[in-house]
Amino acid sequence: MKLRGAEILLQCLQMEGVDTIFGYPGGAVLPIYDALYNSDIRHILVRHEQGAAHAADAYARVTGKVGVCLSTSGPGATNLVTGIATANMDSIPIICLTGQVGSFLIGRDAFQEADITGITLPITKHNYLIERTEDIEQVIREAFYIAQTNRPGPVVIDLPKDVMERVIDWEPHNQEVNIRGYRVMKGFNYGQVITAVDLIQKAQKPVIYAGGGVVSSNASEELLKLAESQKIPVTTTLMGIGGFPTTHYLSLGMLGMHGTRYANYAIGECDLLIAAGVRFDDRVTGKIETFAPHAKVIHIDIDAAEIGKNVAVDIPIVGDVGDVLEAINNRLNPVEERQEWLSIIDRWKEQYPLRYGNSAEGRIMPQHIIEKIYELTQGEAIITTEVGQNQMWAAQYYKFKQPRTFITSGGLGTMGFGLPAAVGAKMARPDMPVINVAGDGSIQMNIQELGTAVQYKLPIIICILNNQFLGMVRQWQSLFYGGRYSHTDISVQPDFVKLAEAYGAVGIRVKDTQEVDNALRQALQVNDRPVIIDFWVDREANVYPMVPPGGSLDNMLGGDC
Repeated sequence: MKLRGAEILLQCLQMEGVDTIFGYPGGAVLPIYDALYNSDIRHILVRHEQGAAHAADAYARVTGKVGVCLSTSGPGATNLVTGIATANMDSIPIICLTGQVGSFLIGRDAFQEADITGITLPITKHNYLIERTEDIEQVIREAFYIAQTNRPGPVVIDLPKDVMERVIDWEPHNQEVNIRGYRVMKGFNYGQVITAVDLIQKAQKPVIYAGGGVVSSNASEELLKLAESQKIPVTTTLMGIGGFPTTHYLSLGMLGMHGTRYANYAIGECDLLIAAGVRFDDRVTGKIETFAPHAKVIHIDIDAAEIGKNVAVDIPIVGDVGDVLEAINNRLNPVEERQEWLSIIDRWKEQYPLRYGNSAEGRIMPQHIIEKIYELTQGEAIITTEVGQNQMWAAQYYKFKQPRTFITSGGLGTMGFGLPAAVGAKMARPDMPVINVAGDGSIQMNIQELGTAVQYKLPIIICILNNQFLGMVRQWQSLFYGGRYSHTDISVQPDFVKLAEAYGAVGIRVKDTQEVDNALRQALQVNDRPVIIDFWVDREANVYPMVPPGGSLDNMLGGDC
């Protein structure tokens, strides 16, 4: 059949199971938007291309499928860069379709031309510039295959306008993808599994350290089985939150810079560390020389480059986390008891729970808001966050029961991620409440996506923890720079209630602790538009505990009284 390149593109996307694209039109992608006019693929019109990338990213995190975004050439494509880098750092599979000037104009500094394949080379798993209409199907199949297999990640496909306009005879081939030099990781070293099992059986004080790889490989059930059968406490990274139920008696919560004291103490005392789907990030390890000093380390990861990169490993196992944990579980006999080690941890939990005091100014404590959100949703919600104090408080005080319900920018720490991520999450799971925990600084980075949420009648809730500061930067200035608040006061800001109303959303302001519960209940009852709740919180509330940068995990500030 005779089809334009743009029509072939959309048919190929549908063959890959794509039902939703987040995008913003422009001249170079007009052929694609013309084809979308009659397509079954749902297109979500964002207000900025960065929002499209973040929404596609969140859609992928929530569903486990590949997220797709679309932009025009030049500035449209470069506006995706932060979102691409965010997905790359967190190993999220997204396909970024970028328009390009006609192939005969490439390299001539044409209007709205940018070398997006060159620009994004360091922040993608792979990228393509399609030069022939005949290559569209092969490239799409390869791109989705690469994005999803091994360690997931973003792929950029650059689409010259003339390639999209050209008409050719085309029939789908559905041939198997075979990329020279790219092999999907299958299996693992079973001998290493046997050695790991032997270490687990002999350990007296083991700890499981679980990361985002547990979530992306759908390994949560195998992780739970290992923890329960061997009675091993589990701590997670920021990206691993939800991979193990926070409500479980073996949960230590998050570890690292803003982790719980008992998680960090357990790392310091353990004799075996089972690291599953993690990369030993600096915010987790603190001072490398003092991280898990008494422990043998088993490291399971799909990416061989991560093993031994930051921390010396005794037993490296390269493979899919879920497959490896299943193999380990199949060889282990249940442990009758591990009471001595668990008693020590229980004592730490009792002595050092997460806690916070009252506001010096009589304002709302931000931690209280997160606790109320959990109380009203009972963990049956998707939480997206911006980046900073709001992110850490959400990670600490909301109890996550399921994977793919905590959607946050981990590795890159992208301010402005949370609101467009909430849009993507709600499109992915319209059946679940979606709540964006935000700071008054971060929310202004992509506040325009409120318009997207209004247009598509998405009842997402944006909880702004408004302290009129760039809160986390101010906290560092307070603790490490003598309290010199250099350019972190953002008290000149919009009236968020009026701003919500101007967009056609609901706006609520809360200044008193007694009003928190009612405001959240009111917001949860709205079903046809977004709600902004502007919580005026204690201006100088800090995130504790905190390990000073470069410090040891057992040297934590605050949170102990």
